[in-house]
Amino acid sequence: MNIVSVADIGMEEAGRLLQKKAFDEVVLSDRIRARNKDLFGADLSATELVHRIVQEVRHKGDQALFHYTKLLDCVDLTSDNLMVSEEEFQVAEHSADPKVIASLKKAADNIFSYHEEQKPRSWMTYRAHGSILGQEILPLSRVGIYVPGGTAAYPSSVLMNAIPALVAGVEEIIMSVPTKDGVINPYVLVAARFLGIRKIFKMGGAQAIAAMAYGTESVPRVDKITGPGNIFVTLAKKEVYGHVDIDMLAGPSEILILADDSASPKYIAADLLSQAEHDPLASSILITNDRALAEHTLNEVQHQLERLPRKDIARASIEDNGRIIVTENMEQAVVLANISGPEHMELLVKDPFHMLPQIRCAGAIFVGAYSPEPLGDYFAGPNHVLPTGGTARFYSVLNVETFMKRTSIISYTQKALDEVSDDIIRLAETEGLDAHARAIQIRRGEHAELS
Repeated sequence: MNIVSVADIGMEEAGRLLQKKAFDEVVLSDRIRARNKDLFGADLSATELVHRIVQEVRHKGDQALFHYTKLLDCVDLTSDNLMVSEEEFQVAEHSADPKVIASLKKAADNIFSYHEEQKPRSWMTYRAHGSILGQEILPLSRVGIYVPGGTAAYPSSVLMNAIPALVAGVEEIIMSVPTKDGVINPYVLVAARFLGIRKIFKMGGAQAIAAMAYGTESVPRVDKITGPGNIFVTLAKKEVYGHVDIDMLAGPSEILILADDSASPKYIAADLLSQAEHDPLASSILITNDRALAEHTLNEVQHQLERLPRKDIARASIEDNGRIIVTENMEQAVVLANISGPEHMELLVKDPFHMLPQIRCAGAIFVGAYSPEPLGDYFAGPNHVLPTGGTARFYSVLNVETFMKRTSIISYTQKALDEVSDDIIRLAETEGLDAHARAIQIRRGEHAELS
């Protein structure tokens, strides 16, 4: 992590520093490439690898799912042990700390309460001559939730993905979780259990996404797949999109902090590191108009880093993807923040609510010194599944409507149709669609020989 100044490099170059590579431009490390070449006999790109896995699962079902789980995760799956058993649920409940379970349930209450406010309503309105227009909002029938299980376990992701689906009224939720040595973190299972999710499949990676998208002998096909994952999971979601819906194409975690001289370097450093510990590819950025704050924060990051259990991951993230940018004023800082369009944005400034309307591109905005990013990750209620990589320009946070679909309702009387028929016929003929025009004409007595 280093400090750069807009006064030295200019706004254009500062903006370039904040633009991220697209998720499908990520180059695999030499270690992963060597392993893939050993496993697959070719130096495959991430996209090529995912395409191969997805297509094999699509056409070979369980056989390919079990093969790739054994090959990539060193876990032996069969149709008998693929789904979490009642015994495994009970073992998880007995091994879990009741205090942690109580905290998860408190968080769940907050998340339910927040998402209940989002639920849209179907509607109908009467128009001229007895015509009716409306919109019916319906829940999806079956969704698949992907919960990561690699370098860390995320029971919070169970809550954040499942609760809006439950509020939406989804009929069935299935869950996919990669195992560590064949075992799923007990808190992931406990969270799923008290939310009523019973079908949990011990599978991960691109093969799990393909199994949920196309269905196999053991895994039911879903309508939509949500949840975060690594580059292979993200590329698999892109590969299957169109056969199923997905929430978004998300990359590594991000935080961007806008701060002035009123902010605490200790708070800023702690919040930057809260994202850096996720993943070596995570991005932690500070933009400030105060050079002294930038320098104090940099020192504090190095000091706090040494205390972290995941300091190797956090250090790699900070060194490769950490940025401190010093602007000439806060107006420049806001411009750069909107260029970045981060997953998480914190406003640690004197009057954050004055700045809030100026923020146009962010997954979630944390306002003030006592609203740190982990508050949103776990407990406040808003969803933590957020757009990354600058996609906050067009993606939204995961929400209740993610799990719903809208259907238009149109009902005209004969009188209402007669009144607009000339316009419809004229437009249909302009587009060269004579059958469209005749479908209107026949209803007002013309071309009776067609009836």
